[in-house]
Amino acid sequence: MEVIMPKMGESVNEGTIIKWYKKKGDTVKRDEVIFEISTDKVDTEIPSPADGVLTDIKVKEGETVEVGTVVAIIDANGEVSEQSDTSEEKNEAVSEKPVEQSEEEEQTETQTEESEKKETVSVDEIVEITMPKMGESVMEGTIIKWYKKVGDKVSKDETIFEISTDKVDTEIPSPEAGVLAEILVNEQETVEVGTVVAKLSVSGSISKSKPAEKKKEEKQQPAAEKPKEEPAAMHDNFASASVSHDEEKQLKEDVGFLSPLVLSIANKEKVRPDELKSIKGTGIDGRITKKDILSYLENRSAKPSEKVESKSDADYKPSEPKMEPVAFSDSVEKIPMDNIRQKIMQHMVASRDTSVHVSAMLEVDMTRIHKFIQKNKDEYMRRENIKLTYMPFIAHAVVKGLKEFPLMNSAIEGNSILVKHYVNLGIAVAIEPTGLIVPNIKGAGERNILGLAKAINDLAYRSRNKKLSPDDISGGTFTITNYGVFGTILGTPIINQPEVAILGVGTVVKKPVVVEADGVDTIAIKPMMALTLSHDHRLVDGMLGGRFLKFVKDTLESFDERKM
Repeated sequence: MEVIMPKMGESVNEGTIIKWYKKKGDTVKRDEVIFEISTDKVDTEIPSPADGVLTDIKVKEGETVEVGTVVAIIDANGEVSEQSDTSEEKNEAVSEKPVEQSEEEEQTETQTEESEKKETVSVDEIVEITMPKMGESVMEGTIIKWYKKVGDKVSKDETIFEISTDKVDTEIPSPEAGVLAEILVNEQETVEVGTVVAKLSVSGSISKSKPAEKKKEEKQQPAAEKPKEEPAAMHDNFASASVSHDEEKQLKEDVGFLSPLVLSIANKEKVRPDELKSIKGTGIDGRITKKDILSYLENRSAKPSEKVESKSDADYKPSEPKMEPVAFSDSVEKIPMDNIRQKIMQHMVASRDTSVHVSAMLEVDMTRIHKFIQKNKDEYMRRENIKLTYMPFIAHAVVKGLKEFPLMNSAIEGNSILVKHYVNLGIAVAIEPTGLIVPNIKGAGERNILGLAKAINDLAYRSRNKKLSPDDISGGTFTITNYGVFGTILGTPIINQPEVAILGVGTVVKKPVVVEADGVDTIAIKPMMALTLSHDHRLVDGMLGGRFLKFVKDTLESFDERKM
């Protein structure tokens, strides 16, 4: 029976295997969980469709495949099917020795075979840990910190390293118990999703030996015909630089292993082999990291006349005058942006260039809500263990407004409008020291004020403790950003794509306002709050934006604690 990647939603076209709970040869029961998947909508455990034996696993952990792809095979008869090539290997292994073979040669061959068997077992007990896929559009991740070093014992599900992506920062647990045998990606290195970042020895011993099969192939193959170990992309890059085979071989020895990400950058920027040779790597064993090659490119662009010459461009002469890089004084510190800040920068620029931003602002009298909070905050802390703030009241008013004006809860796709008949309310959360993330409350339209308060507190806690899942930060329909928590009175927020509006909340300030009592104007001190709505004028014009904002204001000012 074929087990396929299930379809977990109308718009879900692929899924990522997060974890296999069973291994090849294990007996499984119907409805017993056999693996876990992650999609852009949900993370979920997948049960077995029938009783039997798991005879084949076709998709490894960390791999992403399309919906409908066969990921495993279950034999309902309960027998593990043997691969045809396995029996052939066994037949080849039982080969007749030549008559002329001496006892010494026989003993040597026996020792070699035993050694190879041991090495095979050792390799089979090594688990590769890859850079996980933390969202549909996430293609790479940065190792922020290693919590374990080579040789350390780790338990299953114990945190071994922390990563940063453009969606979320999170801690990655160990898939198995064992010993950390090798670290392949250093801290602050960025690699593509699926890249092996470490190796775990499940047996508890560290072995760097090669598989027996590989050694056997090398033994049978003449030395002159041994396959090259360099990746194809590396070979293509060398070939484009017109170097000889001997030079290429020598260069490989000098440069060492290059990751696919570094190779991609080198090919894209036309970095020649002799230039790669000149780059000093800061990674493990002197490997060239993404940071190293980007730093080299930055310096190269600043000094075009000092470009290293090779046989292919020996006659190259720069047309521009020599430019010296700007020297930084002791009073200026140059700090490279971390991964999160770079992604925030890219997203903000993309939003500015996508939506036609228009902002509208009004003030809200928060007297009724202010009095309710002051009167009941201790009771809610004792009874519900939540700190009662203005935010859940604002969120509730926004949800009601989105139901009243559904175009505010939509997105633009080409020349079509996608109106969402559900509310996933995004709440912007500031992360120390300079980060920002927008998780969203799923099904916010079905929650009351207390339910929203609990959800907001939960999202804030998990955001600041790196406990968010990809599902928490995807699928939002409208966003609230509360810069008032820092004392800011007014702001003009940038829309969180692909949404069409965002509400900015200023701090609540007591100020004198004019009020009418019995037809007479008078001045009173009231807690006032500024709300700013930034909306996409491609869809939301001034009338719609103004009516929505006024609805939110009226809802807040007419708060009735009896309906709490």
